[in-house]
Amino acid sequence: MLNDFMKKLFRKNDSKATAKKRLQFTLICDRLEVSDDSLKEMQNELIKVISRYFVIDQEKLKLDITRENDLSALMFNTPIISYKARQ
Repeated sequence: MLNDFMKKLFRKNDSKATAKKRLQFTLICDRLEVSDDSLKEMQNELIKVISRYFVIDQEKLKLDITRENDLSALMFNTPIISYKARQ
């Protein structure tokens, strides 16, 4: 499961850079004690909420956790195709 998630997350890079990003991502997740299932669930919930308001390209979305010093950041990046009008 993590393999598929990681492939989506880091596609279109050279193999060395991809391996480095995957390792960094894995180490950060380990430090934060975030499981593969939790990440997948989080991604699905974020997609669900954002999709209420926008049409998004789910194939190109990126969910990333970065760590600098003692702070961690969750970054969710996805192309927005259009705004959904409220009904």
